[in-house]
Amino acid sequence: MRILITGSTGTIGRQIVAQLVEQGHAVRALTRNPEASVPGAEMVVGDLSRPDTLIPALDGVEAVHLINFDGGGLQGLDTGPALVELVRAAGVRRVTVLRGGDETSIEKAVQDSDLAWTFVQPVEFMSNTFAWVAAVREGTIREPFLSRRSAMVHEADIAAVAVVALTQDGHGGKTYTVTGPEALTVPEKVAILSQAVGRDIALVELTEAQAREKWAAEGLPAHVIDFLVWVYGNTPEIGYTVVSTVEDLTGRPARSFADWCAEHAPAFQ
Repeated sequence: MRILITGSTGTIGRQIVAQLVEQGHAVRALTRNPEASVPGAEMVVGDLSRPDTLIPALDGVEAVHLINFDGGGLQGLDTGPALVELVRAAGVRRVTVLRGGDETSIEKAVQDSDLAWTFVQPVEFMSNTFAWVAAVREGTIREPFLSRRSAMVHEADIAAVAVVALTQDGHGGKTYTVTGPEALTVPEKVAILSQAVGRDIALVELTEAQAREKWAAEGLPAHVIDFLVWVYGNTPEIGYTVVSTVEDLTGRPARSFADWCAEHAPAFQ
C-alpha cells in the first residue's frame, strides 16, 4: 500500500512511518519543513492548515493518518471539511486520526464522511517522562499529586494500533483507546526509572501552588498549567483504566513502563 502520514516528524508519526516501512509499505511523510527527513519515507511538503497543499501528496494514496492540530502552533484545525473532501476525491479508503481532547473539525468531518475512519485515542505518552531528564540528572524529581495513577502507553504501541487500522480491514467506524499494561502512581514510576538508570532518584511532593509556580517558571502558559492541575489532580477514569487494545489488535502485550525506561535510560544519565 501507499500510505500518507501527517505529523510524520512527531513522536507518534515517526513510529508509524518506521513500522509501515518495516512491513514493506510505500510511505509518504508530510512535513511543513522542506529540510525534514524521516528514514524510509518519501518526504512531501504540505500544511494541514492549507488543504490545497496536500493535493500532490494524496496522489495514488490508499490510506491516510491525520493529526487534528496545526503542526506549527499546535492549535486545533478548522480545515477538517476541506481536508476530508480532498482525501475522498483522491480515492483514499482508510483514515486514522490521532485523537485527544475535545472534538475537532477533522474528527467531525471524518465521522460525517463515507470513509473507513478509525480514531486512535491514547492516554498519557510514556515519552512525557523525558520532561524529567534534567531533574533525574540533578537527583530529585519534584511533582504534585503523587498518588495520581496513569495507564501510560509506549509511543510505539500507539503507532502499532494506527498501523493495523491503516493496513487492515474491519476497523472502520471504531475508536480505540490505547493504554499500557498497568496503571502507575508517580512514586512507582520514579522507582522503575531509578532501577533503569541504576541509581536512586529522590521524589519531593509539591503543593498545587508550588507546582503552578514551577510550571510558570518553566514557561508554560496559564491555560496549560490549569489543564495540568485538572488532569493530575482529578485524572479522568479513562486515564488510569487499563484496556487490552494493543494486545487485541497486534497479538502481543503492550510494552511496559519498565521496557520504555530500559530503552531510554541513556537519555537520563
